[in-house]
Amino acid sequence: MPATGEITRISGPAVIAKGLAGARMYDIVRVGKEKLIGEIIRLDGDTAFVQVYEDTSGLYVGEPVESTDAPLQLELGPGMLSSIYDGIQRPLDKIREMQGDFVARGAVVTPLDRARKWQFVPRVGVGDRVGPGDVIGEVQEYSYAHRVMVPPDAAPSRVAEIRQGEFTVSDVVARLENGAELRMMQTWPVRVPRPTARKLDPTELFVTGQRILDVLFPVAMGGTAAVPGPFGSGKTVVQQTLSKWSNADIIVYVGCGERGNEMTDVLTEFPELEDPRSGRPLMERTILVANTSNMPVAAREASIYTGITMAEYFRDMGYRVALMADSTSRWAEALREISSRLEEMPAEEGYPPYLASRLSAFYERAGRAVVLGKDERVGAVTVVGAVSPPGGDLSEPVTQSTLRIVGTFWSLDAQLAYRRHFPAINWNRSYSLYEGLLTPWYAKNVAEDFADQRAWLSAILAREAGLQEVVQLVGPDALQDQERMVIEAGKMIREYFLQQSAFSAVDASCSLEKAYWMIRGIRAFYEEATAALERGKPIDEILNLPQNEQIARFKEIPNDQFRAHAERFLASLPEAFGAVPAGGGAAASPSPSAPVQRGGEQGGV
Repeated sequence: MPATGEITRISGPAVIAKGLAGARMYDIVRVGKEKLIGEIIRLDGDTAFVQVYEDTSGLYVGEPVESTDAPLQLELGPGMLSSIYDGIQRPLDKIREMQGDFVARGAVVTPLDRARKWQFVPRVGVGDRVGPGDVIGEVQEYSYAHRVMVPPDAAPSRVAEIRQGEFTVSDVVARLENGAELRMMQTWPVRVPRPTARKLDPTELFVTGQRILDVLFPVAMGGTAAVPGPFGSGKTVVQQTLSKWSNADIIVYVGCGERGNEMTDVLTEFPELEDPRSGRPLMERTILVANTSNMPVAAREASIYTGITMAEYFRDMGYRVALMADSTSRWAEALREISSRLEEMPAEEGYPPYLASRLSAFYERAGRAVVLGKDERVGAVTVVGAVSPPGGDLSEPVTQSTLRIVGTFWSLDAQLAYRRHFPAINWNRSYSLYEGLLTPWYAKNVAEDFADQRAWLSAILAREAGLQEVVQLVGPDALQDQERMVIEAGKMIREYFLQQSAFSAVDASCSLEKAYWMIRGIRAFYEEATAALERGKPIDEILNLPQNEQIARFKEIPNDQFRAHAERFLASLPEAFGAVPAGGGAAASPSPSAPVQRGGEQGGV
């Protein structure tokens, strides 16, 4: 029998109840006569401390509290894609149909539609032995094969019966010899990571379509990235851009404590966006978890676990999933509020002492892995978490705890955003720990000298940053021509390579091949200019060459046409700088920026 107690104290979202002997940590309880949903977060004898996922106004001491003897669980199965849930997986569109624009307290709606029927196609037969993670059949959901799997905690057995046809998610589609009944839907507790066969090293690139990220600060498939930045610097836009242009199969977007108007923009814009890969609506491969800042804080604390559990479920099918958490700062504020209600000892800036361990537990559920099952499937969960430090102070606890965990740091800069430089990622403060691991991938899939080109790009940006400090002190006239050329090269990289317009039909997403050849073009121009300066050519004459304007227009050339365009540009440089006489003559020696490509092709000047 489920334990039943009564309320003895109410403090905001925290409710203390007595008489719950036998209840367990993280069990879901129904609080009060309205049966509000809550979760036990501390036990002391028969006294339970409950965080309630709904507004507690109107509750009074003495009302009943009933345990369900089960933790917070998600329903995982067909029908999740294109859905919009709240922080505890209640479908907001269904609640709106039933109750209007506001979520009534105690609302009970099944996360998956029990009436809708799906065409189930078996992939195993009677007598086949199946175990945890094995695929028993498929359901077509939009353009994806939704693989119906044996739950990870099921015991291995042989198939005694399996059916084909149209069924609801709650219908039994297969029975095993050990008596287990399998449905298209399974449940899983949100705070327990779903198991895998083995984790893989992060050696494959998570392609974003953004040059500054893919080239300078890459994140691996199955890796983790943090995007901290002050208000208005573009955190949400970066995550939405990655949702549209990245090479992930499934997107899970968690709006955790964001302002209502921002979440409204997401909810209205996402259904209208077109998936550039398929031409179909982007929502067909997206799940939205919306928990705005005016919703109960306890549900906000649960929302990122809801999102990561959904992501792990699609990973187990063998898909690449990207989880966008926007933002973990609001999630940490919910932790702080609940902790203070429970009168726990505060740590730095009032956050609970376990802030770092909770963040670690969340980010460590990312990864690329061989999933459970006989047929070897590789899936990945890549986590990109936005952080909103107050006043842009990166020394505050949430940012610092996050930076100790994640592998890539994309530092957004308000000054760049004010200058309309987007993505407003500061290249002097950002870093990636995946560069070395991804070098073989770049050499195999882009170009053998990709790491050399990236190193040159980083070196020019670093030299230019140092020279800009000199310019601010004594002015540009104090610089030698070679140093002025470094500043000009840095300007080309900043304005024509690092900047990217999310509203441009051509430049919104850039292929790695185009990014590589853009660097080749800028580097070849810089090295030819440096050689011309040493021969006595005036720098003003160099800066007036038509090739400068051609570099400025690199971004406007489509991805599939850029390599041919770049090769023509590289071929024009020797004559432009006077290395080849106008009437012909000996060819100039190859530039070090144009190494011989695979297949014997000479790709430069």
